[in-house]
Parts: sequence; structure tokens; C-alpha cells
Amino acid sequence: MRVPGRPHPVIRQRRRRSTGLLTAAVVGALTAGLVAVAGPQLTANSTDAAPPGAQPQAAPAAQPDPDTCAPMVAALSPRDRLAQRLMVGVDAADPAGATAIVRESQVGGVFLGGNATALLQGDRLSALQKAARTPLAVAVDEEGGRVQRIDELDGDVPSARQMAASGSPEEVAGIARERAGQLRARGVTWNLAPSVDVSDQPRTAVIGDRSFSDDPAAVTRYAAAWAEGQQAGGVFGVLKHFPGHGHSSGDSHKGSVSTPPLDRLRAGDLRPYADLVGPGKPLDGRVGVMLGHLDVPGLTTDVPTSIAPAAYRLLREDYRFDGLAMTDDLGAMKAITDRFGLVEATTRALTAGADMALFSNVTPVAPLLDAAEKALAEGRITAQDNDTAVARVLAAKGLCSRG
Repeated sequence: MRVPGRPHPVIRQRRRRSTGLLTAAVVGALTAGLVAVAGPQLTANSTDAAPPGAQPQAAPAAQPDPDTCAPMVAALSPRDRLAQRLMVGVDAADPAGATAIVRESQVGGVFLGGNATALLQGDRLSALQKAARTPLAVAVDEEGGRVQRIDELDGDVPSARQMAASGSPEEVAGIARERAGQLRARGVTWNLAPSVDVSDQPRTAVIGDRSFSDDPAAVTRYAAAWAEGQQAGGVFGVLKHFPGHGHSSGDSHKGSVSTPPLDRLRAGDLRPYADLVGPGKPLDGRVGVMLGHLDVPGLTTDVPTSIAPAAYRLLREDYRFDGLAMTDDLGAMKAITDRFGLVEATTRALTAGADMALFSNVTPVAPLLDAAEKALAEGRITAQDNDTAVARVLAAKGLCSRG
């Protein structure tokens, strides 16, 4: 039993190392800075000095990085491009069934929910990768606290609220890095975390202790630390739940949920996105964003944010986010399933602007791809938008660079 007020043992174990980690980071940053500025110095006695009267040479123009995603997209068939935009549920207790789903559908990713761990042991996830012509994203929810997938295998991680209350951002980065290394060793490549929801809800509420804080600035600091540590451990992270679930009216797993009006979200719930993503921001190009199933006055009307074009425009235009945008679970949350079947919800998401549609259900994929192909043929999904979305998915998997 822990003594109240003392840090969680996971955090205590890492405090002895956090100073070393932080020192190494500072030394690395200083070293990088010295390398950047310390080139050959031309002096009056230098043999490299320009002769009298010589004209200074203009520095060569910087060349943009080549776009290596476009040829990868072009090499995929139209149906396989659409398949890359699906992250489907598989049963972690049924490795053979999961492998068959990947082989038959060639989806872009799989999601492992629940508490089963068979797929996470004995290198079984390698069979899924072998069944995929394009490497898979293998995703879990591993936030700590109530939302963990490998705690029975690799030990417990505290909740976001516990970590922020008991440790520094540097210590949280260390926890995230270690957890990501454990995930990666088991074959997991994406973690649908951290939550950047700003919330003062009771601990057991839908967001509750999954939120680092009710202070947007604190959420920003700790979420950035988790995301950076996670990336250092080799796992791609996804911020959630845009545009903010922390002050919602209820639980989107159980039914429709509304939030405060958009203007109020901008003042608080959306501040971590404003501070973390977009050009020049700390996590630019390094994370994805998940859209929640939220009814937002001033933004949405008849559908929740995950399938609302206005929500994707808000993310892309106002917050200038150009990375992977994905939905929350379309198949097992009543905020969606009470209104739409999975086929329609998935098509609506891809049409609205989601790069990737997520569902946790173990269900036939072919009908979803048939419907998406029809939407593409009818122009509800444009070929250009589809190719851009596929490129974002491939880049998020680390398979190419968008230039």
C-alpha cells in the first residue's frame, strides 16, 4: 500500500535517473548548437581566405526534402489506398483470425483493445506484418491508470493525473520512453495517447484522471513530455480528443455528448493544440490527432465532430495541422452507433476529412471498402484528397516522407 502524498513507485524509480536524462538532453542540445555554428572560420591568416577583390560566393539554395510518399501511394491500387485509411479491430486472443483479416483486407492498421494479450506475446504480431504488403500500424490505448493494455505483462503505469501531481515533465518523459520501448518490443508501433483533454472531472469520470490537469498550460507541458518520450521510445503518438472532451456533458461510449460552445473551447480546451501542433510548434510533424465524437455548439450541427467536415477544417485551417487526423472508435461508442451503422459512419468519416477511420469491432472489412470505393467513384471522396490522406497514413507509419 502506498502512503498518501508520496510519489507513485514507478515515478520514484525514475527520479534517480531523471537528472541524468535531463543533463544528457541539455548536453546534447548544446552540442548540437555548437556543431551548427562551429564551421571553418576564415581569418587573415587562413589558407582558405578569399583572394583580394574576389566576389563573395552565394550560399547554395536549400533544397526541399523529396516527396517519397507520392510514389508509394501511386503504386497502390485504388482499393488498397482506401484500405490504408482503415484501422480495424482485431481480437488479441485470436492471432490466426487477426492475421487472416490483415491478409484479406490489407488495411493500414489494426487496433488491439480489451485485456487479452496473446497477440502481444511470443512475437505473434510479426505474423500480421508478414501478411501485410504494406507494413501495418499496430495500435493500442496505453495512457496509464485506467487505460492500459500491457500492465499485466510489463507492470503498471500511473494515470496522467497522478503523474502530473507527483512528477516533473522530465520524469513523465522517462516513463513514456520506457513504456514505448516495451510496446515496441512487443510489436506495437502506435499508441493512441496522450490525452490532451483539459479537465477537472472527478477521477472516475469519462476523462477524469486521464487528464493531466485542469490547467491548459500544465496539460501542454506534460502532454508534450509524454509525446516526446514516447517518440524517443520508437512509438508514434496521437493526441486526443479534439476539440476537447474534458468539459463534456457525458461519456460518448454511452450516448451523445455535448461540450461548451466553440468560443469557450478556444479559451481553454483547445489551447494545448494551439501550443503543440502546427508549423513551428514542438510536436509539428511528430504526432497524429484523434477527433472525438462530440457535439460542439458553434461548430457542429447534426453530426459529431468525428464525422463533421467543419471539425476537420478547424483542425487544418485554424490550427494549421497537416499530420494524420483519425477518428475515435466508430464501432463501439453509442455517440456514433445510436445514429449510424459502421459502414455509413466509416464512409462519412473518410468523406469529412479523416485520414484514418478507427473501429474496434472485429467485423468483415469488405463492405466498408465497397462503400468507400463507391464514394470515391461518385466524387464524395476526391482522388486528390484520398491520395493526400494515404500519404499522411504512410508518413505516420514512418514509411516515407511527404517532403
